[in-house]
Amino acid sequence: MRERSIGWGTLTTVILMLAVAGIFGLLFDAPLLFAGVCALALLFWHYRHMKQLSVYLWRDKRFAPPAGSGSWGVIYDGLYRLQQRNRRRRKDLARLLKRFRRGAEALPDGAVVIQKDRSIVWSNQLAQRLLGLRWPEDAGQRIDNLIRNPEFIEYINATDGPDLMVFPSPAEPMRMIEFRRMPYDKKQILLVVRDVTQWLRLEQMRRDFVANVSHELRTPLTVVQGYIEMLQDPQSMPPEMWQKAQSMMLEQTHRMDSLVSQLLTLSKIEANDRPDTSHEIDVPGLLSTIAEEAKTLAEERNLSIQLFVESGLMMKGDLMQMRSAFSNLIFNAVHYTPDGGHIKIHWQRCATGAEFAVRDDGDGIAAEHLARLTERFYRVDRARSRKTGGSGLGLAIVKHALSHHQSSLNIESELTFGSTFSFIIPTSLIYIK
Repeated sequence: MRERSIGWGTLTTVILMLAVAGIFGLLFDAPLLFAGVCALALLFWHYRHMKQLSVYLWRDKRFAPPAGSGSWGVIYDGLYRLQQRNRRRRKDLARLLKRFRRGAEALPDGAVVIQKDRSIVWSNQLAQRLLGLRWPEDAGQRIDNLIRNPEFIEYINATDGPDLMVFPSPAEPMRMIEFRRMPYDKKQILLVVRDVTQWLRLEQMRRDFVANVSHELRTPLTVVQGYIEMLQDPQSMPPEMWQKAQSMMLEQTHRMDSLVSQLLTLSKIEANDRPDTSHEIDVPGLLSTIAEEAKTLAEERNLSIQLFVESGLMMKGDLMQMRSAFSNLIFNAVHYTPDGGHIKIHWQRCATGAEFAVRDDGDGIAAEHLARLTERFYRVDRARSRKTGGSGLGLAIVKHALSHHQSSLNIESELTFGSTFSFIIPTSLIYIK
């Protein structure tokens, strides 16, 4: 629209109207009367447009202003241009606000903006989920009235306290969340909320891992060190003591070697996030080999091992990982089944693929231990584990190996009735040869 302004054109129109009124006034010998009538007409015309403008500004919901002529047409055109400019600005602001909200919702952390008086101004959906906030119902509420944790209240109201604290989530007490407080502007504070449950769990696992490895290595090293110190004076050791020392040092060396080997195996499985599962594995042949090795240990304890394998039932996967899974479950059954017990090994097709199961009639495991059996170094009976040479890493290896083959370990056990360890390899990794 071309720019228009109230200028000489409007003034010329007024002068022209007054001149015409003056001419008619002279003709009828009443110039003041015609000038007054002209002025009243102009005044009425302006009043009508002023009233029309007032109605448009205060009551009319139309976007476009009313039509007008002369100077009022210029004013209406200017109002229309101003409306268009404001509409474009509102649209730009709405797009900017929408982008900001999308960005805030895409953040990996929760965000809450609060006033200096602790009232909530805004929060994204992740913060609402972690803190149990309801939006927009909780807008304007004091955050310390909604989260009643005493530590949090002390933290949020402190002026010189730490900027970073960890508390249980008010929505899920078992979940730990980290609060980070930072200035947002002169009158507002930004709270960044992060779920650190997994990080704390991993940190605890790391500490437990270091402590357990240190403990497991300390015992055999202490035994070997003790006998080596005795060997410094060979004449003080009779032949029978020397034979016992050799036997004990060899046994403890094997124990350390087994622990290191299992740690290396677990490390390789964990590091290989995407193993090559395209290799063909002859499961019947592999199980037959492992069963023969297990029978060598079982003979001196009069254990019965029975193998029930469906011929030609193969799978695709990582040979090293699956061998570790099969052998750990079978040898665990051999180690923890009492003398004279029975062990049955099954590999057969099922509705969702192929099932492997190891069943024994041993002492069984109490229900409270089942959920933690696959944790590193977790053992139901530590004394018995040391006696059998167990390190507490076998089932952790099985768990990670199966997770790479779209499977998981299932444990069923009952005290005095034995245990069953099983897993199902999905149909996508099974083939018949």
